[in-house]
Amino acid sequence: MVKKIKVAIIGSGNIGTDLMIKVLRHGEHLEMGAMVGIDPASDGLARAARMGVAITHEGVEGLTRLPVFEDIDIVFDATSASAHVRNDKFLRELRPDIRLVDLTPAAIGPYCVPVVNLDDHVKALNVNMVTCGGQATIPIVAAVSRVAKVHYGEIIASISSKSAGPGTRANIDEFTETTSMAIEAVGGATKGKAIIVLNPAEPPLIMRDTVYCLSDLADETAIAASIEQTVAAVRSYVPGYRLKQQVQFDRISPDSPINIPGVGSRMSGLKTSVFLEVEGAAHYLPAYAGNLDIMTSAAKACAERMAQDILAARSIQSGVAA
Repeated sequence: MVKKIKVAIIGSGNIGTDLMIKVLRHGEHLEMGAMVGIDPASDGLARAARMGVAITHEGVEGLTRLPVFEDIDIVFDATSASAHVRNDKFLRELRPDIRLVDLTPAAIGPYCVPVVNLDDHVKALNVNMVTCGGQATIPIVAAVSRVAKVHYGEIIASISSKSAGPGTRANIDEFTETTSMAIEAVGGATKGKAIIVLNPAEPPLIMRDTVYCLSDLADETAIAASIEQTVAAVRSYVPGYRLKQQVQFDRISPDSPINIPGVGSRMSGLKTSVFLEVEGAAHYLPAYAGNLDIMTSAAKACAERMAQDILAARSIQSGVAA
């Protein structure tokens, strides 16, 4: 029998509820311990209660008063950037070793994109899942970086207005700043830029992402292969993640350079254009809300690896004690 690690989710909105269902249905090393909200009438808390999960509508303070709190080793935070700062500080004072998986743009801990750098941060006490746009596009920038030096990476994330809740809308500035920095820190680009578009189309369109990279000249076949391998790796935990069309290349000659503000006025090299779409698994959210699904899927993948690490450490400790 596979041992499991108990987790709590702070935030009983769309993201938190979708994540809860993923853990309940598909948790390999994860087990739901508690769902935390601040609205006693929220659908997320009601669903959690029906599924036998301990609940509280008294926020992170209420979580610490639940009997199950002492058994919880990993906490997902699906609130807001400002709330996460408070939640991390509060929990850390009571349980210094508790691990937090941050689904907000707060970025207290290192940026984590599972297919790129999860192994580097598996023991971190707080990891930041960047943003939905970051989870969808940074793997592509990193795939290009594995083959050629990327001087500039730009991503445009287009999501349905209906899948952008109050938390997303309140964190637009944090989205652009956090994603831009992660394009550099995780993706390997010298300079990163992020843009988000809320699409009001009806019927709602699924998430679409565009990635532009300007790199040194390199083997186009090698870059395309690196991108395709990365897409397959992301699809292992986000089944609806896919290339919309073949990777496009443009060679920019030094004789006809381009100007990229903040980067350079006479830039040349290889421009790689990648077009993606992300369809949600529809566990709780509609299939068009791929932007939310990729965040919860990436967070779950991160926590599963953390849980394996915790269980392995405990196994070693038990062996030593014996």
